[in-house]
Amino acid sequence: MAWIYSIFVLSGFSALLYQVVWQRSLFAIFGINVESVTVIVTAFMLGLGVGSILGGEVSKNPRRPALLLFSLVELGIGLFGFLSLPLFHWVGSFTLGLPALQTFFIAFLLVLIPTTLMGSTLPLLVGHSVRASRNVGHAVGVLYFVNTLGSGLASIASVFFLLGTLGQARTVYLAATINLVVSSLALIQHRKSRATVPSAGAPLS
Repeated sequence: MAWIYSIFVLSGFSALLYQVVWQRSLFAIFGINVESVTVIVTAFMLGLGVGSILGGEVSKNPRRPALLLFSLVELGIGLFGFLSLPLFHWVGSFTLGLPALQTFFIAFLLVLIPTTLMGSTLPLLVGHSVRASRNVGHAVGVLYFVNTLGSGLASIASVFFLLGTLGQARTVYLAATINLVVSSLALIQHRKSRATVPSAGAPLS
């Protein structure tokens, strides 16, 4: 299971980079006040929660390829990541002059979409890991730990190195590239696991 832990460290690393940069970008567009902070943080937390519920429902069915779905989710996060900052600035220009409630609602939905995808990654990998190890507690505990470890490393790296050296745009591009790498690795492993599954009627070794 070392490979799955490694890619989930990277997934957590990229997710935290998004949170740091997106918050700064949205604050620069919509201003730093109690309302904007509340909207953005709420969107992040709600998206992660909704994604966790949806991912859990999807991963319950053993016929669904959880690892393939995880790969597609990471691909979606990466593609959004590459487009995120130009999209945020376009939305900022579009909402100029709109009432505050409409502006905050648009910003809320903008953040809710990718964070919902992020929230689904843990239950999808848990579903795959449980089928492989038959140990729910171990799968949940270790995956949650390594994902949090990745986020912690990203928080340190973003403050002390990445944002100062790369700036916001290239930091987001780095996060998106990591997502694409994670997606590719998960897809490769999915194909390997499918290739090693014995066909119906074949003798088990």
